[in-house]
Amino acid sequence: MDKLKIGDREFTSRLMVGTGKFPSNAAMVAAMEQSGCEIVTVALRRVDIDNPEDSMLSHIDRSKYLLLPNTSGARDAEEAIRLARLARAAGCEPWVKLEVTPDPYYLLPDPIETLKAAEILVKEGFTVLPYINADPILAKHLQEVGTATVMPLGAPIGTNKGVKTRDSIAIIIEQATVPVVVDAGLGAPSHAAEAMEMGADAVLVNTAFAVARDPGAMGAAFKKGVEAGREAFLAGLGEQKDKAEASSPLTGFLRD
Repeated sequence: MDKLKIGDREFTSRLMVGTGKFPSNAAMVAAMEQSGCEIVTVALRRVDIDNPEDSMLSHIDRSKYLLLPNTSGARDAEEAIRLARLARAAGCEPWVKLEVTPDPYYLLPDPIETLKAAEILVKEGFTVLPYINADPILAKHLQEVGTATVMPLGAPIGTNKGVKTRDSIAIIIEQATVPVVVDAGLGAPSHAAEAMEMGADAVLVNTAFAVARDPGAMGAAFKKGVEAGREAFLAGLGEQKDKAEASSPLTGFLRD
């Protein structure tokens, strides 16, 4: 499998894993391990980064996974920037998954505040991975200010509905100059495969693992889906057509 390059680092896995909602730390670790992921995102509001031994961070092997702090829960750019700075001050690498979600019901990202925060964090030396609506214009603006990826949602967070923003994501992928990571709403391995078949560079999954009867087994299933989708994209999928076209000749063995 070809490597995923984000910023100045390369990764073998194209599946990122979130750490929220799991019924136990053991279930979280099982999902991480069996998914084969190398990037794990953690909500800064959920952990005490100054005392990692007393939090879920103690269950994440930092030698195996890149810990990607996220600003989940930030309501504006100022709050997101503060959270990112706190994580770096506490010893985290200067990588951040930027999330600005002022609406607590739908958890849709604020495009204006996200762009504002991204511009400042990039200037401060952060590797910024912004979570956004599937908005091709915003994606271009974020790339122009120097973000390391763009992360359009497939569907609202936690809905497990799949790639409902397919047409817009296709435009983002077509115009992208940085990796495109489909984030949020992917509920089945087939959803991940679909995103990868479209040409997405990676996907991020959380809820589908956390609510599964067996999170570890679901992690393994998503790993296969991501790999199959990437391999199909690289192989070159056939063009969709509106009418049937025989794969074998219809002459030579039938009488007219």
